[in-house]
Amino acid sequence: MATYQREVWVDAPFEDVWRFYSATDGLEALTPEWMHLRVEGIRGPDGDPEQVVLETGTEIRLSLQPLGVGPRQRWTSKITRREERDGSALFQDEMRDGPFPEWRHTHQFHDGDGRTLVRDRVEYRFPALGTAGSPLAKVGFEPMFRYRHRKTKELLER
Repeated sequence: MATYQREVWVDAPFEDVWRFYSATDGLEALTPEWMHLRVEGIRGPDGDPEQVVLETGTEIRLSLQPLGVGPRQRWTSKITRREERDGSALFQDEMRDGPFPEWRHTHQFHDGDGRTLVRDRVEYRFPALGTAGSPLAKVGFEPMFRYRHRKTKELLER
């Protein structure tokens, strides 16, 4: 699979950044408006439709319509891993159904003396073109993740 990675330092405490990212509200707040995101449903690991924290086993159904063009793309992700340790944390979501044949997004967070390193790592296989298409996907990923990181700083920095 191809890999895309981007990171940013946020001038905010680790606990605040981790709490924000690991809740469903964070997902909506960090998605650019031009993606026209709609969260269609969330189901917690125990079937709870009101799940707020993205715990292992949580399933998220959403739809996107980038730039408002074409039909809405349906996307189902499942949180497959969540770990918290002293000063670091991560969660990982994998696409179960959607536009990419394979997609694994790892969200990592590290405490840095009152600041937080946020790292996004996406492992994916581009539809139809496979590995040859991965540069095309990166062209789309960069503005989206640049927005997410800029918005994180805007919302969380002191």
